[in-house]
Amino acid sequence: MAPNKPIRLTIFSTPCCLPVVRAALEKMCEMVGLDSRSAGGVVLSVDEALTNVIRHAYGGAWDKPIEIELSVIGDSAPAGLRVCLRDYGRAVDPSQIRSRDLSDVRPGGLGVHIMQQCMDCVEYRPAEGGGTILTMVKRIPTKEEGKPQ
Repeated sequence: MAPNKPIRLTIFSTPCCLPVVRAALEKMCEMVGLDSRSAGGVVLSVDEALTNVIRHAYGGAWDKPIEIELSVIGDSAPAGLRVCLRDYGRAVDPSQIRSRDLSDVRPGGLGVHIMQQCMDCVEYRPAEGGGTILTMVKRIPTKEEGKPQ
């Protein structure tokens, strides 16, 4: 994988597109050298983020664009993977995006928590022209940090 050569996908906001994104992410994680647990966390995080875009930014509409950019970060050897999601839906104040209280046991509402636990960086910002850009980064641990040999 060459840094500075991102992979870009544009999908519609329909759940039937999610398996294609998951497959691309799995392959990208494998190519940059993420272990299976980390790769699973990346895939789950992006799946949660896309579900949130469909549900909240687009109010369940299945015909709206979502732009996805997958990039290797690092100069010589991959240091990690950056995933950027851009929607054109209802914008929210990034300071208001949070997971519900974990003591409130019920289905749903944990996507933000999952993303924050699985990824090393999760950042929301308003997009020029409307919508939101979500950037998530997963670093590849070095041998000193416990990467399996």
